Amino acid sequence: MTDTIILDVKGLGCPVPILRANRAVKEMIPGDMLEILATDSDAPQDFEIFCKTTGHLYKGCEKTDGVYVIRLEVI
Repeated sequence: MTDTIILDVKGLGCPVPILRANRAVKEMIPGDMLEILATDSDAPQDFEIFCKTTGHLYKGCEKTDGVYVIRLEVI
């Protein structure tokens, strides 16, 4: 069974969201989803690069009320 973990990094700038996400995925298993809530406008691009670098799957980003909801699948 896969889990979805929500990581709230609103108000934090780079590199803190990436560092916290990296720590979170180390505690997860393949197939789990990580949903990141961020307000940093660079976060969507930063997490695309993070996924390319680490091999996790970038599942997309939506922006609602100034908050980016970024989803990735742990590989």
